[in-house]
Amino acid sequence: MGDSGTDPRTGLSRRELLAYASVFGPAFLAAQGLLRPGEAAANGQSHAQTAAQDQQRRTYAMKKSINLWAFPYPDRMSLKDCFELARKAGFDAVEVNYALEGDVSPQASERDLRRIGEMARDIGLEISGICSFLYWPYSLTSNDPARRKRGLELARQMIRAAHAMGTENLLIIAGSVYIPWVPDQTPVPYDVCEQRAQEAIESLLPLAEEHRVYLNVENIFANGYLLSPDDMIRFVDSFNSPWVRVHFDTGNIMQFQFPEDWIRKLGPRIKNVHFKEYNKNVQEFNLDAFRLLLDGSTNWPEVMAALDEIGYRGYLTFEYFHPFQHWPEALIYQASDALDRMLGRK
Repeated sequence: MGDSGTDPRTGLSRRELLAYASVFGPAFLAAQGLLRPGEAAANGQSHAQTAAQDQQRRTYAMKKSINLWAFPYPDRMSLKDCFELARKAGFDAVEVNYALEGDVSPQASERDLRRIGEMARDIGLEISGICSFLYWPYSLTSNDPARRKRGLELARQMIRAAHAMGTENLLIIAGSVYIPWVPDQTPVPYDVCEQRAQEAIESLLPLAEEHRVYLNVENIFANGYLLSPDDMIRFVDSFNSPWVRVHFDTGNIMQFQFPEDWIRKLGPRIKNVHFKEYNKNVQEFNLDAFRLLLDGSTNWPEVMAALDEIGYRGYLTFEYFHPFQHWPEALIYQASDALDRMLGRK
């Protein structure tokens, strides 16, 4: 594949892969099945106001979860290693990521996926949901019909995978007006993005209902779409289905807004939650603005109070994209400890 050629395996151009790699890192893309491990190495880039005294140490009946992107998986830890470390650190659940290749991917049979869910439960964990980076290169609203088609195929496979692993939660990125780290792609007009997103969710709903898997639409300011809680409410409610809900991410709107406001407006539409810390002192958006829990600008006591007010009792999943290069277990224990303090367990 030349500098501007297309990789026949993924359908992505070298320029696009380099653009993703410059932001997320080649090792991360390799874990998603978008780069081969050898290609990842060749491309370089190593893993390189509080509320009333913390709510008077209130306790909350929510559950601790962690996304597998916080682990050096699959290059230095197996799936079982990750599950065992998560449980040892005190987590109740893990969120797995659907990739092009690997343990949780189209390569895995229904039996393989069922065994992953059983392995997690044997260790003492639940699968809190399925997430995927693949919604970016295979956007459900892409201007490329082939990309849209592939995105829908992958989303259907994710629904089946969620059912097989024993989770009812699938994170959905409904669409993108543009992708900031691939600036040479033609933007999708907002109204076109809206129409395509509506059609995509409608087409996925019958399978989701059949498998009793919730399509949880995530809020992401970086995609230029569904940028306010009112937009999200209108979109989710338009399907008039209990199987279309919200996967709320605290960090994804922190650059310009505040998660506690979204939580109170979205209310019971929230079915699953990502906890990402964000530092508002970083003026230009990049992944370094996402920090370790408690090392940022988020008013966590107010976020916890808002979740409690709406009756949320589900998973709080720590999401972080850069496993520690040395002693990676330290990140897992730090996240667990921070969540314990938020939940009033310490």
